[in-house]
Amino acid sequence: MSEKTEELQKIIDSYDNIVFFGGAGVSTESGIPDFRSVDGLYNQKYAYPPEQMLSHSFFLNKTEEFYRFYKDKVLALDAEPNAAHRKLAEMERAGKLKAVITQNIDGLHQKAGSRVVYELHGSVHRNYCTGAGCRQFYDGRWVAMTPGVPRCERCGRIVKPDVVLYEEGLDQDILQGAVDAIRHADVLIVGGTSLVVYPAAGLLQYFRGEKIVLINKGATSMDHKADLLIQEPIGEVLGKVRA
Repeated sequence: MSEKTEELQKIIDSYDNIVFFGGAGVSTESGIPDFRSVDGLYNQKYAYPPEQMLSHSFFLNKTEEFYRFYKDKVLALDAEPNAAHRKLAEMERAGKLKAVITQNIDGLHQKAGSRVVYELHGSVHRNYCTGAGCRQFYDGRWVAMTPGVPRCERCGRIVKPDVVLYEEGLDQDILQGAVDAIRHADVLIVGGTSLVVYPAAGLLQYFRGEKIVLINKGATSMDHKADLLIQEPIGEVLGKVRA
């Protein structure tokens, strides 16, 4: 165990009010590409930029193209939790971790066993009919198996993923829950995020606790605020510590 990992272990051993805030880097070790790395979605070639294809207006105006990209590059229903997801669930069971706040939409934290999870950007596993008064629920597997644009079996209207697209606001109840969790935490572990996506990245300003641990392969704008900075893959780091 490296010196920094040993320091992280001491923090985990010393506190039982820890909150985790994570981004795309938490899931890259499960084979899900992030957006901004060298092999991320922003650096792959499509007819439109990924940010445009995952926008509210694109969903409304080019729904078929939206779903072609969404099913091909965003849905990752067969991905499995990695060491980071599993360790965080273990820390929750041990009474150390109080909440996971994630920018990811893959549901891997829940699949690993985490129970208190604030999904800031929604989940591919929840999909709803857009018909007024219908709101029929469909899971991610149904969307993946439905050819073309998925339409409600009850009313025929288009089904939309419960995912926060560009140009859409965050769910205020989920956002408030995340703010409260961070505000009351003694330790905030931030991992696998470049901290450039707002408003999610702005949540760190609500932390009033004692220790900020930042684990990310690359540099972030918040590195100077970290009490412990570890620039390594988060799965490798968390896989070495005990809950």
